[in-house]
Amino acid sequence: MIPNKINWSVLAGSAFYIGFLPKFPGTWGSLAALPLIYLASVHIHPLFGPLLLVVLFSAITLLATPGIEQELGPDPAECITDEFAGQAIVFLFIPIYTSWEYNLLVFVSGFLLFRIIDIFKPLGIGAIQNTEGGWGILLDDIVAGMYAQMCLLFVIFIVL
Repeated sequence: MIPNKINWSVLAGSAFYIGFLPKFPGTWGSLAALPLIYLASVHIHPLFGPLLLVVLFSAITLLATPGIEQELGPDPAECITDEFAGQAIVFLFIPIYTSWEYNLLVFVSGFLLFRIIDIFKPLGIGAIQNTEGGWGILLDDIVAGMYAQMCLLFVIFIVL
């Protein structure tokens, strides 16, 4: 439920209340990040665009965490800027082409890989999430993004 008064930490950490969409807020957050990542990749730079988003949304997550946890409790599902940062990591070093079919396949694959890894938290990601405060909220998504990126690079360069 969206709070009655504006709490700037909640507003920022939930990415303007996207985190309050019903069911699966992390998935909504990852999905909402995709157009920003695509635009940053195309209009800024294929590497520096997503990197800028990682830095920006990591900073927002770390700055908003104290206020959003005070309002909603520890590690609230509504805090989704960490999903934006993790999803952006997936697309670092990923070539973007003018073919919309290729881009659609890459972005759908990167989205699915990130969500699967973020949900199941394999290879120690679950233990990272136990870190206190904003770092615990952020780091599991950063590592999940790195794992998903490795998988996506494998798919692009070996399978495609």
